[in-house]
Amino acid sequence: MQTPLRKIRLEKQLTISEVANAISCDVGNLSRLERGTQAASLELAEKLVKFYGENITEMQILYPKRYMQPNIPSNDFKN
Repeated sequence: MQTPLRKIRLEKQLTISEVANAISCDVGNLSRLERGTQAASLELAEKLVKFYGENITEMQILYPKRYMQPNIPSNDFKN
């Protein structure tokens, strides 16, 4: 399963360090947010929404388990 936060970062081909530096957040904290093991503060959720150009919502960041989708690599589909 992948959180919306991790999904958008990977889609934009950014490293976790690049995002953390851009929003002045500790890499470890951001990593825990992406894994869904730590809850984001409202302030951090707002920073992430602004950073990603509103391609993700605060709700997706604050409640990631509601929006998680399974990891399905595109080459795993069988015809």
